[in-house]
Amino acid sequence: MDYNEVAKVLAESLPYIQKYRGKTIVVKYGGSVMKDEELKRCVINDLVLMKCVGINIVVVHGGGPFISSHLKKLNKKSIFIDGLRYTDDETMDIVQMVLCGKVNKDLVNLIESYGGKSIGLCGIDGAMIEAKKVSSKMDLGRVGEIVNVNTEIINNSIDNGYIPVISSVARGDSGELYNINADTCTFRIAAALKAQNLILLTDVPGVMKDSEDPSTLISELKLKDIPKVYESNIIKGGMIPKVNCCVEAIKCGVKSAHIIDGRVPHCLLVELFSKSGIGTMIS
Repeated sequence: MDYNEVAKVLAESLPYIQKYRGKTIVVKYGGSVMKDEELKRCVINDLVLMKCVGINIVVVHGGGPFISSHLKKLNKKSIFIDGLRYTDDETMDIVQMVLCGKVNKDLVNLIESYGGKSIGLCGIDGAMIEAKKVSSKMDLGRVGEIVNVNTEIINNSIDNGYIPVISSVARGDSGELYNINADTCTFRIAAALKAQNLILLTDVPGVMKDSEDPSTLISELKLKDIPKVYESNIIKGGMIPKVNCCVEAIKCGVKSAHIIDGRVPHCLLVELFSKSGIGTMIS
């Protein structure tokens, strides 16, 4: 072990710990990066460490692959329209069961096993996320768009030392439940909390000039640069909704938004506590 290198890394992290101490960081965790157990343990370790140094951590998660897997066991086909899962009543039951139950509680349990304090929530709890049926040319069933975020239960959890882990299910005026896109849910929660940072964990290095070449990663983008990047067709496919969420979060007062590669071990620590970082920061 190179002790000088270890000491250098720890010393370099000090100003960043001071910068983020007492601030709120909202992390979106979901999709394919949740399926690798070793990487999942690295993410959880990072979250607990960040909490230990005084950062207020909020985790928002999806779980699309787990929903699809469960539907397949029931011989029910997953249908996607413009990137959103068509959610009929039966699928909504599965979404609620998988996201609010299995995925949510597994994450809470893992955080607890690393010595953290965590509480599992969904948008139904404390009327946290109010939604209505999404406006769309095609009927998407129980897919919702957020009308309001009530942060009381999130802030109470943070104030009592917990890491809130929130699944992206919401309720409507009449108690009907809605499936919410997890990226959208994350930015709306970050905006409502006036968070310092929003971090999206993905399965790509970040925004790249050439999507096939990681060496073309764009480390930082200013809000004013985004239209030009769109015009250059650099942002496309699954990166479009992620960048859109980051842009909207910044417009709503979040200081910076990060798209980082969740496949890199301890990606959160590297991105936040080092000079280089690993993903794309939008500020």
